[in-house]
Amino acid sequence: MSKFSGADGGARNPSPLLIACALGIEQLALRSGDRKSARGPVTVLRTGMGPRAAERAITRALGDGRGANTAVVATGFCAGLEPGMHPGDLVVAEETRDARGTTPCAGTALLADAVARAVPGRAVHTGPLAGSDHVVRGQERAELGATGAVAVDMESAATLRSALAVGPRPVAAVRVVVDAPEHELVRIGTVRGGISAFRVLRAVLPAFYEWHRSLLLPRR
Repeated sequence: MSKFSGADGGARNPSPLLIACALGIEQLALRSGDRKSARGPVTVLRTGMGPRAAERAITRALGDGRGANTAVVATGFCAGLEPGMHPGDLVVAEETRDARGTTPCAGTALLADAVARAVPGRAVHTGPLAGSDHVVRGQERAELGATGAVAVDMESAATLRSALAVGPRPVAAVRVVVDAPEHELVRIGTVRGGISAFRVLRAVLPAFYEWHRSLLLPRR
């Protein structure tokens, strides 16, 4: 886990933000991104791979009242489900889904706009984000796509569900495509070999802060 605060030290907008990812390479990208526009304390939490690891890590991080009012963003890499997707495309979830249910996301339209501004020229897809406990390929990918999901990963659904189980809060999920129907990876380590997803994930960080700030504005 790593922590950092915005330039104003969170004095004006103290509501915390937790950004959860599974892999070390994802955490490295997030830790090396632009932090200047953060408002309030921000934590980057590496949960480990898979829904069970995500559930344990989020429950531990937010439990015992420590995570009150903390907004949560699940992020990292994902597998795209729609034909025509490419590595480096972005997915902003309208909801996350898995065998245990559906979790609506907060402020999807605003977040998608912020993501598009943060990474100009990259395709931004919105829609349901499916959860799985294993890597999805081939026919299973097609079957998930037929449900209307635009992408799949192993942690987002468990992360958001676990965060809300601790207490009410805004939650969202943003993922970078590394594996798509026409661009399947052999292994996740290939990301280190030249796929642009690392740079995209690093560049998208300010969009999370913009989404977080919007939640703190008074509603009319």
